[in-house]
Amino acid sequence: MTTDTTDSMHTTDTVEDNRRSLEGSDGIEVRWVMPEGFLELPFEADDLDELTDQLEELARKALPGGTEDVQLEWAAMCMANYDEFIEAGVQYAGFVTTEVEGVRCTATVNVSLVDLDERAGPKPVGFIASTMRHLDIGQVDEVKLPCGPAVTCIGARQSYVDGSLTESGEDEPIWTSFIQVQIPLSNQTVMLLEMGTPTAEGWDTFSSMFAGVVKSVRFFDEQGLPLVMPG
Repeated sequence: MTTDTTDSMHTTDTVEDNRRSLEGSDGIEVRWVMPEGFLELPFEADDLDELTDQLEELARKALPGGTEDVQLEWAAMCMANYDEFIEAGVQYAGFVTTEVEGVRCTATVNVSLVDLDERAGPKPVGFIASTMRHLDIGQVDEVKLPCGPAVTCIGARQSYVDGSLTESGEDEPIWTSFIQVQIPLSNQTVMLLEMGTPTAEGWDTFSSMFAGVVKSVRFFDEQGLPLVMPG
């Protein structure tokens, strides 16, 4: 498959300025690299008013050709997702739009830190893989990453586009293809990364991009020394 991407899409190997980090429990710091071109939802607002202002500013960047009403509706739709983000432990959410073979395609990337199931035992990767296979939501594999062992799941799920953003004015179903990667940490938490795209034409481009993001994940202790998760 040949691709025609915009200049904003680069591999993570060449974008050192796009490093991201999160502070986990027990002093474990998580770092990874995002490609250029991603717009990121705000997660550090001090109050609701500041979050609203930040989302409205993001809407102007995401929909530069849209009317003010469309931009405000988009910002409100994003705002409505924050309770779900908090419940799911999402601490980073970004999205990108680019052209692939002349088709406008979009993808999202979310990063979460969640508690490891207390039943996981000494081999959490095997437990997570077994649980994911039981859910039957996609193809599940165990892999070795530079930062440690992980579980991958490739599948598709149905969601809905809010009626305020559709021509019909009604909620419309949409299928999203996704790759989910779960990396168990030694502090009884799990780093969960997920890429999703509703545009089949962009799958090869976005899955390759996401593979670079996943391979860039690194862990560090309180002294800044690198850690590799056991297992």
